[in-house]
Amino acid sequence: MTKDGYATPATLHVLIADDHTLILEIIGMVLENTPDIQLRTALSVDGAEELLNRYGSFDLILLDLDMPGMRGVETLIRMISLNGDKPVGIITGNPTPRLIDEMMKNGAAGVIPKTSSMKSLVNAIRFMAAGERYFPLELMQEQNVIRQANPSPLSERETSVLVKLAEGLPNREIGDALGLAEATVKMHVKSICRKLGVQNRTQAVIAARNLKLV
Repeated sequence: MTKDGYATPATLHVLIADDHTLILEIIGMVLENTPDIQLRTALSVDGAEELLNRYGSFDLILLDLDMPGMRGVETLIRMISLNGDKPVGIITGNPTPRLIDEMMKNGAAGVIPKTSSMKSLVNAIRFMAAGERYFPLELMQEQNVIRQANPSPLSERETSVLVKLAEGLPNREIGDALGLAEATVKMHVKSICRKLGVQNRTQAVIAARNLKLV
């Protein structure tokens, strides 16, 4: 209890993994003055997993989308499982509509742009740790506008394969990540190339990015 009779807020145990040391130091300095949040940090996915093994699950994990060992949705799903299904969110400097859509579909607690203010970050941490989903309104609005202007010619499964292509994964690893046979992945890649009017997977990724599909 506090001196004025109110209950002391429960401490939130938060893990943030980002390979930019300066970002982690700045966040740490801010959260030092936030008594209800206890922060631990890692510089990679492997480092985050080591802390999970050492300390158990966290009330919230935030993962930098571009750090070593990060493989998009595949890593998100694995970290949610390792964290006992507790919230796992994404931090990124480039929150595209396609990213928002993929993360929402695969259980992310939210997506925080690196352009967010520290006050917004703290509020987002509390919000996600409470079991809510945090996707900034302006990102959702942009996503809806782009969807309406550029309806995708691809099926949902083809889009999932395309996202993995954009991550640079070979067909076998795409199949492992999506639960598909390698031959099925090859079939989807051919269909993607045909629908986008390109000759190969590299061109497909370039065309998809131009169309804001990934």
